[in-house]
Amino acid sequence: MTQSYFPDGRFFEDFTVGETLAHATPRTLSDGDGALYQALYGGRNPLGSSTPFAQQLGLPERPLEDWLVFHIVFGKTVPDVSRHALANLGYGEGLFGAPVFAGDTLSANSQVIGLRENKSGETGIVMVRTRGVNQQGAEVLSYVRWVMVKKRNADAPAPDPVWPGIAPHVAPSQLRVPQANYSAWDTKSAGSPRLWEDFEVGEKIAHGGGVTLEDAEHMMATRAYQNTAEVHFEAQLQADSRFGQRLIYGGHIISHATAMRFNGFENAGAMAALNGGTHAAPAFAGDTIYGWSEVLDKASFETRPDVGALRLRQIMIKGRKGLYIAEFPHLDGDGKRLAEVILELDIWVYMARG
Repeated sequence: MTQSYFPDGRFFEDFTVGETLAHATPRTLSDGDGALYQALYGGRNPLGSSTPFAQQLGLPERPLEDWLVFHIVFGKTVPDVSRHALANLGYGEGLFGAPVFAGDTLSANSQVIGLRENKSGETGIVMVRTRGVNQQGAEVLSYVRWVMVKKRNADAPAPDPVWPGIAPHVAPSQLRVPQANYSAWDTKSAGSPRLWEDFEVGEKIAHGGGVTLEDAEHMMATRAYQNTAEVHFEAQLQADSRFGQRLIYGGHIISHATAMRFNGFENAGAMAALNGGTHAAPAFAGDTIYGWSEVLDKASFETRPDVGALRLRQIMIKGRKGLYIAEFPHLDGDGKRLAEVILELDIWVYMARG
């Protein structure tokens, strides 16, 4: 199917199920991108911090952070998918592939796999499957996401609803065995002796100090990812919106969550999979956020005794640290998500084994 041209971005009625969107513009990443990402979030994963550490594991150099790769690929999709989005609703079936190094060039495309108009007739939900590749065509990332998009014309006829089922999580058998040799993982450099065997399903870990969100940091990050969603930048437009102010890009919260997660999961290496994610509530400049994680499952690989995978639920909340972090907030007594929860993320991460 020929891709149509929408210079001002697509509204809901501009999408067609089955259409493949080739996203502009290829992006060559550099050490500068890695340094900016480090400055924004302060992550301490040794795999992305030290070239000798990465080379000890058999990689040619330190890879760029996995969530930086995600943001770059995600940003490519925004002009074609979510320029006029009101909310990014969820993710699923995400797999991280080949590691990305400084000098690699990333491109992305998305296939529209689901459309469903909302009851109001003013918006609809668009589901796409996105694939990011490097300059050699190797897949670095794939995932599904669904997003609420405004209609240009509320009277435009609704398409027949198409809504494919999404797996509740990536099965361990689908995880791609990492290139790095985790038998050479240095726990002293990571700062913790706890390896894959030391974690139990159901274990919860609070990650310590919070972060107060700043407009300048959020907008710098979002521009660096070439994300053009109007909800993050156009203050005058957002003044008349539901929230009355610009929204913090949800990926900005994910990266803060990942940096915080180091406190407790120091020997976790690369990302393996994105099982699901929900931006449960908006975040704004001035909010202070805190995080904790729960071990949901563990997986091992028959051919790789050096590495296992942990399935984690990551929860980010805003405000009231003393009352909630110690209690590991998620749901209230009725099983409803607490209002303070802004992110619930379900992931697989690789971790060294003893």
